[in-house]
Amino acid sequence: MQEICLMGGTFDPIHYGHLVVAEEVRQQFALPKVLFIPAARPPHKTGKIISEPEHRVQMTKLATASNPYFDVSTLEVERQGLSYTVDTVKEIKNIYGVKRIYFITGADAVLEILSWKEAEQLLGMCTFIAATRPGYDLHQLADILKLLPKEVLKNIVPLEVPALSISSSDIRKRVRENKSIKYLLPESVEEYIVRTKIYQT
Repeated sequence: MQEICLMGGTFDPIHYGHLVVAEEVRQQFALPKVLFIPAARPPHKTGKIISEPEHRVQMTKLATASNPYFDVSTLEVERQGLSYTVDTVKEIKNIYGVKRIYFITGADAVLEILSWKEAEQLLGMCTFIAATRPGYDLHQLADILKLLPKEVLKNIVPLEVPALSISSSDIRKRVRENKSIKYLLPESVEEYIVRTKIYQT
């Protein structure tokens, strides 16, 4: 395998928005695999309450099981400390021996990349796909990219993706309020949430 695509996140819970983006990127770039990597302790969410890693890993496995091009890695969950992307990319490169790594992120997160741990090294190690939704102001993204050093721009690829307007926080809120979450995420994940009651309190 020469290339691999990574999609990190808390996935609390994973939903169709994540899956649509991952599949679109996989097809557009003709990638053999998209590896979903649930974070253990995301640096940007310190102080926020997130579900236990084993729940988020299990939901991600359930959601991706029907797609032979999707896989789940517990690398960050098993690693001690905060989940830094640069550490993950280094480990993935060693494990899979791939020559090229793609990393899916949201367009709004692009501006924050330079604040990430060892950002310059990270940008040299992988290509970031900045996923935007239809109707997203591409001029706004262009303005963001102008603020980044020219040498890193070649490793950031904007891509319009037909993502759905679904958020994990809204799903958790709907569960707490006893509202339906049907059709927002795979049925297997919905059944897991109902069975474990992880968002009831």
